Amino acid sequence: MKTAFLFPGQGAQFVGMGRDFYEHFPEAGSVFKQAEDVLGSEFLELIFNGPENKLQMTEYTQPAILTVSVAIFRALEKLDLKPAGLAGLSLGEYSALVAAGSLSFQEALPLVQKRGIFMQEAVAEGEGSMAAIMGLSHPQVEKVCYDARIEGLVSPANYNCPGQIVISGQTAAVKAAVNLAREAGAKKVTELKVSAPFHCALLQPVEARLAAELSKITVNEPTVPVVFNVSAQFGSNPQQIKENLVNQVSNPILWEQSVRNLIAAGIDTFIGLGPGNSLGRLMKRIAPELKTFSVEKVEHITQLKGDGFI
Repeated sequence: MKTAFLFPGQGAQFVGMGRDFYEHFPEAGSVFKQAEDVLGSEFLELIFNGPENKLQMTEYTQPAILTVSVAIFRALEKLDLKPAGLAGLSLGEYSALVAAGSLSFQEALPLVQKRGIFMQEAVAEGEGSMAAIMGLSHPQVEKVCYDARIEGLVSPANYNCPGQIVISGQTAAVKAAVNLAREAGAKKVTELKVSAPFHCALLQPVEARLAAELSKITVNEPTVPVVFNVSAQFGSNPQQIKENLVNQVSNPILWEQSVRNLIAAGIDTFIGLGPGNSLGRLMKRIAPELKTFSVEKVEHITQLKGDGFI
């Protein structure tokens, strides 16, 4: 049995996430304490008690999800559950790199907070949007985006799983693509409540700012193999890792392809760590024959014990 840990991206957050790990695992508690030391005591108050509207702000969401994901990882690490591979969806890639020893948690925290600020500032509110399209193939969605470009920039942003792709771009172009997707037979189209159009060319202004911040940070070779969103390939060169993190901002997330490459490397069990269980749902669409678990609460560890993982 070879296990991969998967880490969620923005959108998985909720008020109170990770509190039971904070209370039950000293290793997780120390992660929250480190976050408090870096970002202030009000940061933990925000994660545990809200207000929700502030937690939803990108500059707080990103370090909050990173903190909870790393805290849960440290708890499982203490229980001697070690992964053979790692991947994270968008923001989750930073959690994966911390888990792999490639990034220090203390340096990753302010980095992802700045990343959130940069992403929010790149596009004026209302000028960009995103939508999830269900029931069309990858080529069909790509054609829909191509045909909608008469209205502006729009492109695939997340290749999540078979039959589910998120698109991103200028609001008018996204609306045009949504209409074309429905005409093409999409089973469901959902416009997403997001603060910016992530993973499209509109966010290219973020790249230079993020690269400047990454240049100040030490990146080590991962101690566990990591698959990267932008290429769906394993990578270990520190400079290439920095480039992957920069390119990821304005390029599509190849999540389905990343998971398939983990499977090709011999991974047969997947555990999603962090708030929400969206990655577990995607796994059931990508590889329903494989074992998949989600750990966002302490009680989920009991299930892992029952299945002989711990």
